[in-house]
Amino acid sequence: MNTIKDDDWLYTISSKHKLITFNFKEIWQYRDLLVLFVKRNVITVYKQTILGPLWYLIQPIFTALTFTIIFNKIANIETGSIPPFLFNLVGITTWNYFKSCLTGTSDTFRGNAGMFSKVYFPRIITPLSVVVTNLFKFAIQLLILVGFYIYYYYIGVNIKVNEYIVFFPFLVALMGFLGLGLGMIISSMVTKYRDLKFLLNFGVQLLMYLSAVMYPLALMREKLPQFAWLVEYNPMAYIIEATRYMLFSEGTFSVNGILFTFLIATIILFFGIIVFNRTERTFVDTV
Repeated sequence: MNTIKDDDWLYTISSKHKLITFNFKEIWQYRDLLVLFVKRNVITVYKQTILGPLWYLIQPIFTALTFTIIFNKIANIETGSIPPFLFNLVGITTWNYFKSCLTGTSDTFRGNAGMFSKVYFPRIITPLSVVVTNLFKFAIQLLILVGFYIYYYYIGVNIKVNEYIVFFPFLVALMGFLGLGLGMIISSMVTKYRDLKFLLNFGVQLLMYLSAVMYPLALMREKLPQFAWLVEYNPMAYIIEATRYMLFSEGTFSVNGILFTFLIATIILFFGIIVFNRTERTFVDTV
């Protein structure tokens, strides 16, 4: 009787794998599924809404307008020579991509439990599809930002893009890695502790106020130096500050801060993959 060896199979599905498995070859083989998930996410989110994808545009504009009224007009937060509305729009547009990646990937196991329990594919594709989908939303919001940037430039506001703008895709990648890593960690924990999903919404809102979205980092150091460390140890604060510096040539561009952000993003992503891989073996029993 002939015995079939593992080498004779084209694919071998097993629960036994390394803790930090990130099989690029297998992900590439399932790239069509990744594209399908991205299309599904883009189409279904606003499929039965009146304004559809226009919500991508409305949300950052109205949020930036609200921040301008509350924080700049009422609270008198200074933004230097940068128009307050444009200052807030940059922070919100940047923050929204990270937030969408984090909240979208944090529901991976619970939201896809039915599909995961019936068919095999690399589970990492699901949170990856969220990150890629949010790039589409981010690109639309960037177009709005560019439009307002051009408007303020032509009415005589002293703003200019500097040479550091070439590093902007790197910052976008860092945001995606941060959101993906944190989201996978939270998604793995939600399979056992459902109330973490509710705490996430509160935590994300609190984190926004500690990410220098609506104020310059220098202002926090000046006005509240005893609490400035809360912002300085937040990787997103350096990303938002660096983005503003690239677009306005005003503020701070901390190389050490970006290196710190890269280190934290790498650690969180690797830890997220480890936790995600461990959880996918048994999550069906607990979700």
